[in-house]
Amino acid sequence: MKKIWKILLGIGAIIVGILAFSSKGSKKQFKKDLKDNKKKIKDTQAKTKKLEKEKKVIKEKVKKTDAKINKTKAKVKSTKSAKKTITDFKKKYKK
Repeated sequence: MKKIWKILLGIGAIIVGILAFSSKGSKKQFKKDLKDNKKKIKDTQAKTKKLEKEKKVIKEKVKKTDAKINKTKAKVKSTKSAKKTITDFKKKYKK
């Protein structure tokens, strides 16, 4: 039983050793990928800031447009009474 555990422990040590040596080779690639990712993050953050500024400008334009629409609507007369008069006229004279 002790021999089996020693063999399993040896196999485990060999696997760990192989993984340790293989990870050293990919460390350069990891650093390169990390640098590229940081660059992409900076680019994305710059684009986000630009879009936020554009969003603020658009919101201001929308507020101005809404104000103009409300002002125009306030000047327009209601047509309810005219429509009522027409329907009354139709009922009375067009039978």
